[in-house]
Amino acid sequence: MGTGMPGFGRGNKAEQGIEVLVYGLIIKLRRRGGSQVNKIVAINGSPKGKASNTNVMVGAFLKGAQAAGAETVNVFLAEKDVKHCRGCFSCWLSTPGQCVIKDAMAEILALCEGVDIFVLATPLYFDNISGMLKDFMDRMIVKGDPHFEKGSNGECRHLKRIDAPSPKLVMISNCGFSERSHFQVISHWIKRAALNMKTEVLGEFYAAQGGLLSINTDELRPIITGYLRNLENAGRAIALGQSVSEETKRLLEQNFIPDEVYIQKANSYFDTVLNNK
Repeated sequence: MGTGMPGFGRGNKAEQGIEVLVYGLIIKLRRRGGSQVNKIVAINGSPKGKASNTNVMVGAFLKGAQAAGAETVNVFLAEKDVKHCRGCFSCWLSTPGQCVIKDAMAEILALCEGVDIFVLATPLYFDNISGMLKDFMDRMIVKGDPHFEKGSNGECRHLKRIDAPSPKLVMISNCGFSERSHFQVISHWIKRAALNMKTEVLGEFYAAQGGLLSINTDELRPIITGYLRNLENAGRAIALGQSVSEETKRLLEQNFIPDEVYIQKANSYFDTVLNNK
């Protein structure tokens, strides 16, 4: 019987072997010509690294992306020595494309070769991204060119050092508060980063009540499991070059438990810890 491709499934073994090769090539060309993502690199800016709630979120997103066939890399800045940018502009004017600081940044940039999507992940620190992630992004200046140009919005920005498409961006963050309004600064920041990088934001995923992500109780387990499953679905969709469904977005924007219950439990926990000192 047919294989679903006209003209396939007939002839001798040699012909069939050729047909299999041709069919494989067709699939590869379709993927290449489409928008399926090949490589995703997550930059985790949490000082807690692998033990962070941020990593719980990133892990779920990357699991979905892997299921869609994407290669994934998960970089923990807490495990890397990435120093502050000195603002010396040597990477622009003295040694173009090369930073004078000798640390782990070169190693991370090597891991990012061929990346299609950057997942920038961070806990919410004082209404903003973590210092670790900020240091990393500041050091990305090495990829730029000092010359100015006016963008379509009338603002100046720097040119890119290499005339190639910039990786698209995904933002992941969580915070201890109950309201999503606390992510306003991060949401604005990622959009500005995309503007300056001449790229686009494919998704923003923010978890209020983020401290609950790593609490494994009978009451919370099915709620957190469902949330992470939806985050996997988001990762799968983005890796396939698709938009995240409105239903998935809606489910990811819901709090885990009612605000009043969360606040009461959080304050009770703090009192217990402080009273036991």
